[in-house]
Amino acid sequence: MMNTDPIADYLTRVRNAIKANHRVVEIPASNLKKEITKVLFDKGYIANYKFIEEGPQGSIKIALKYHPISKVPAIRTLTRVSKPGLRKYASVDNLPRVLNGLGIAILSTSKGVMSDKEAAVQNVGGEVLCYIY
Repeated sequence: MMNTDPIADYLTRVRNAIKANHRVVEIPASNLKKEITKVLFDKGYIANYKFIEEGPQGSIKIALKYHPISKVPAIRTLTRVSKPGLRKYASVDNLPRVLNGLGIAILSTSKGVMSDKEAAVQNVGGEVLCYIY
């Protein structure tokens, strides 16, 4: 199966799993998806993840995070920003603020994939992949 936008596919699979109240979602792996998964884990949006090196591509198993009592998911919204047809870039001076600083923007920079706050600290801009809150 040929996929034109693997990042949108990744976000959609996670979004659908959250809507269906799944605990675990499995996604075909790529280096960029692995980096996005690490950022989500570091920022506390997912409970855990595991990279499975099986077959030609491998996969990523993501354990989704829910509030223990109210069962509200940690991720409320996933929005793709930069699309293959229209790339969106942000310089250090105008990095996006997601939900007035409560959410994160994931950027692909020259120093790797990172959140908007890390990019500001490292003084780099880049392609805005998605917003998460």
